[in-house]
Amino acid sequence: PILCLYGPPGVGKTSLGKSIAEALKRKYVRISLGGLHDEAEIRGHRRTYIGAMPGRIIKSIQKAGSSNPVFILDEIDKVTQATVNGDPSSALLEVLDPEQNNAFHDNYLDVDYDLSHVMFIATANDLNTIPRPLLDRMEIIELSGYITEEKVEIAKHHLIPKELSNNGLENIKPKISFTKKALEKIIENYTRESGVRQLEKQINKAMRKMAYKKALDGELEYHSITPDKLEGLLGKQPFYRDVYQGNDYAGVVTGLAWTSVGGEILFIETSLSRGKGSKLTLTGNLGDVMKESAVIALEYVKAHADSLGIDYRLFEQWNIHIHVPEGATPNHHRHVDSLSDNTA
Repeated sequence: PILCLYGPPGVGKTSLGKSIAEALKRKYVRISLGGLHDEAEIRGHRRTYIGAMPGRIIKSIQKAGSSNPVFILDEIDKVTQATVNGDPSSALLEVLDPEQNNAFHDNYLDVDYDLSHVMFIATANDLNTIPRPLLDRMEIIELSGYITEEKVEIAKHHLIPKELSNNGLENIKPKISFTKKALEKIIENYTRESGVRQLEKQINKAMRKMAYKKALDGELEYHSITPDKLEGLLGKQPFYRDVYQGNDYAGVVTGLAWTSVGGEILFIETSLSRGKGSKLTLTGNLGDVMKESAVIALEYVKAHADSLGIDYRLFEQWNIHIHVPEGATPNHHRHVDSLSDNTA
């Protein structure tokens, strides 16, 4: 089968492909399809053209020097759709169909080439932009983001040793280390992502600051990085997690939201105001489904007013307002909006 690893950025899809090649003891080839806009990049040109070349598929097999490499097709969801030079994603259909690819036709070679021994692994961030027929030929394997505990272990075993050597701090005695609490604070309050790329950047930033201090003073005042040292190394924390406060307060209820970087707690607030009645106002950046839910909830209450012990005249004299403060707007989007307003 042709595998398609799909998930948010920074969860290690490309690295996983590399590991599969190592485990199978096969050659490893990777081509990046991001922004590919020419069908000839995949199928090659006919030899009658000046500067004709075989396609990327045949070129990579030539480079691997083997007819059964593990072949990574990186960013398959970012193949350009609006093109004038043929449609590259349609040219990929032949490559990725196990029924057809035993006779793949490259225009430059002008003979059929057997691709059936190659193990193709595609990677994608978003399945919605991949054309249906192409998606149909692949087996989708979802790689979800990491939870905090997993990120802490990844940081301990991989990221910290790597950044120590990147910043020339690996030979310092005693060894520079992060406490578990400090790592958790970086993950919760300095990054908002499902992968570990931002985490790696923040660890690198802290190490750079340590290296700078070492160069400035000739020695370090501390070697263990604890949560209280983070602000001096990384600056103010950009993200705050909402804390669950119970549902004892009238008119406020706690909701849970799914985001690509994990989950969020939402507080949904409701208020009544005197007016003509039967008016429902919704504020907060809500999607259509959330709006529908609010309307359905109100209709349910109206329909069951008797059994709920609500005076039906209430709906004629009071307006209802529902507000979702954090509705579907992560903090970094807000930040971007304010920047664009200033520049405009």
